[in-house]
Amino acid sequence: MPELPEVEALKDFLTEHLTGHEIVRALPVAISVLKTYDPPLTAVEGREVTAVRRYGKFLALATDGGPYLVTHLARAGWLHWKDPLPSGAPRPGKGPLALRVALETGAGFDLTEAGTQKRLAVYVVADPAEVPGIARLGPDPLAGDFDEGRLAELLSGERRRLKGALRDQSLIAGVGNAYSDEILHAARMSPFKLASSLTPEETARLYQALRTTLTEAVERSRGLAAGRLKAEKKTGLRVHGRTGEPCPVCGDTVREVSFSDSSLQYCPTCQTGGKPLADRRLSRLLK
Repeated sequence: MPELPEVEALKDFLTEHLTGHEIVRALPVAISVLKTYDPPLTAVEGREVTAVRRYGKFLALATDGGPYLVTHLARAGWLHWKDPLPSGAPRPGKGPLALRVALETGAGFDLTEAGTQKRLAVYVVADPAEVPGIARLGPDPLAGDFDEGRLAELLSGERRRLKGALRDQSLIAGVGNAYSDEILHAARMSPFKLASSLTPEETARLYQALRTTLTEAVERSRGLAAGRLKAEKKTGLRVHGRTGEPCPVCGDTVREVSFSDSSLQYCPTCQTGGKPLADRRLSRLLK
């Protein structure tokens, strides 16, 4: 799933390639991708893109005098820039193509989604705050006013495990499964640790890991073409998706906890005092 760093890089890429250009066609190939109907998708056609903004994991294209085109790539969605776009209208079907946006230059982008769980979402709204997922977002962890005190405030009273708290978009915007693993590894903390149990020193450590991990990931992605962002994300990860490999910090074997719809990875030596974690459904350490 694209998370804050990749969506931030996509925002920068699209700002460079879309701003000042006119959308001449916005074509839904998979009708299910559209989550709004008023204004219609055609309301963005004939309008210039004036800005591209990121809200957590959402991308919003602002148009001159018109609505915003907002998208969430979900777990298996992606944006493919094409210059030029293929000629002819794409045919609706069972393929991954969900939406095509064409510019007056002949360039544009496709939104695609792999797999059978179709969760990619597109909204046409007068204000991004009208999108329910944006309206409920917590603060952005890379915002200038997101300091250590703000993190402590958010975690105080949180009876959830750190892993779940970091992934909650209404608590902190933009962090998903992969970067929550990376942040906790950098902070040397168990994903099962209670969020409300952090000492001031631990909160400071988590804050530093949060900011550093995300900032470094954004910097690695900055300036890359949209098609290279997925590969860059994978190469920059230390523990996520690396089950069975040696931890790059201590050399211990990276382990995994699987549950119904995802999994987490961690290093026992760095994060849990050498103890392997129990099954995620048990939410406790093996004795």
